[in-house]
Amino acid sequence: MIIKRIDVLSAGKVAAIISAMLGLLVGILMFVFGSVFGAILGAAMGHSNSGAFAGGFMGLIIMPILYGIFGFIGGVIQALLYNLAAGFVGGIRIDTE
Repeated sequence: MIIKRIDVLSAGKVAAIISAMLGLLVGILMFVFGSVFGAILGAAMGHSNSGAFAGGFMGLIIMPILYGIFGFIGGVIQALLYNLAAGFVGGIRIDTE
């Protein structure tokens, strides 16, 4: 079996979903560590820690959206480049059983 062409929008959608899931993971880590470190630093300096919590919470919303958008763009570019390269070399050969 030889993959000669990849549907550009299909590749973009898959890349967007995978990237958005990764962005959610990054957002969760940002939320947890940003809140914890912000609370520690805020307590050490005598400030409230509400700003650290808000910044971490916004990461939960913004990161998956941004990762999804840029993942879609990256997936489309990669599919276009693959289609261009496959036109020259004939595609990727896959052996299946």
